[in-house]
Amino acid sequence: TSSSKGLAATWPATGPRRLWSRPLGAGHSAVIASGNTLYTMYSEGEQESVIALAADTGKTIWEHKYASTHAGLDLEYGAGPHSTPLLVGDLLFTVGSKGQVFALDKKSGKVAWSHDLWTEYGGTKMGRGYSCSPVAYKNTVILTLGGPGQTLVAFNQKDGTVAWKNQSLDLSPSSPMIINVDGQDQLIAFLGKVVAGIDPNNGNLLWSHPHVTEWGLNISMPVWGSDNLLFLSSAYTGGSRTLRLKQQGGKTTAEELWFHRRMRVHHGTIVRIGDYIYASSGDFGPSFFAAVNVKTGEMPYQDRTFPKTNFVLADGKFIILDEDGNLALATASPTELKVISKVSVLKNLAWTAPTLVGTKLYLRDRRTIMALDLS
Repeated sequence: TSSSKGLAATWPATGPRRLWSRPLGAGHSAVIASGNTLYTMYSEGEQESVIALAADTGKTIWEHKYASTHAGLDLEYGAGPHSTPLLVGDLLFTVGSKGQVFALDKKSGKVAWSHDLWTEYGGTKMGRGYSCSPVAYKNTVILTLGGPGQTLVAFNQKDGTVAWKNQSLDLSPSSPMIINVDGQDQLIAFLGKVVAGIDPNNGNLLWSHPHVTEWGLNISMPVWGSDNLLFLSSAYTGGSRTLRLKQQGGKTTAEELWFHRRMRVHHGTIVRIGDYIYASSGDFGPSFFAAVNVKTGEMPYQDRTFPKTNFVLADGKFIILDEDGNLALATASPTELKVISKVSVLKNLAWTAPTLVGTKLYLRDRRTIMALDLS
């Protein structure tokens, strides 16, 4: 979700005004922004790159390139990187397809420190490549790692030393997130067989609840609400459930409100508005845009307008990018999805969520990155 205002109510038939477009390599890494600089990651052949771009022109400011062979990876859906960079202060934290972690100076791309999660720490190798995006907590950056006693790892942001490693739980491709439960910070980790609440200060387990799907492929990130409801969903036989979390005196209970397999979010965006969750539901077959009541599990509709989508909510509207490269402006309610405008903008598989900064929209597929003006 974005706080952006001043977006156009409709688009012309040709779509929003295009500001620039340029080639970019493979990968699903999202675009992040700071001032007039964009950051993302891509790969070309046996090399991955972290790139800084000028937001107004798309021109390269700097690139950090490193070797990353595809040996041992399943590239059925293309090469990574899959992880999205994290910017904290002057440092940009990135993770490549084979677990190469870098802390880079955001202005120059110079390496402050680096690690290799797979070879240096014996982390669990993911078949399609590492995909967890880093999350910041206090003076640390936290990642999934895998292996006995090290499901998660926290590095000190300044020098890359290990602050803690903890847990022996099955790994998944999902990324952790920080929430606050009744005054206590918790790291929510959507792992291979459970969703877990972890103490982000030391990695200790606070609570866990089963959520099993084939191959441990819990991928999409849960959604946390101010009413202490945690929604999570995965594809295949995983399905969806809502947990109500309560914490008192350092002890957390997780009460399951409902579970079913009619809503199955594979790896796309999940957004909550009021009591309703909106997302693409489906895996091998069609992926319909669907609504589900976060408190009851009731599903009022599934809309067939789009294939698998990612989207951002801003100014009361959804800006939707489907996997075929179609961009749409729409509104969603508990009763219907209403498409206002729709245009084809990208030509290749587009699984990266749109990035909205003010009225500027940044999109990418597996070959191109572009900027549009939505004012």
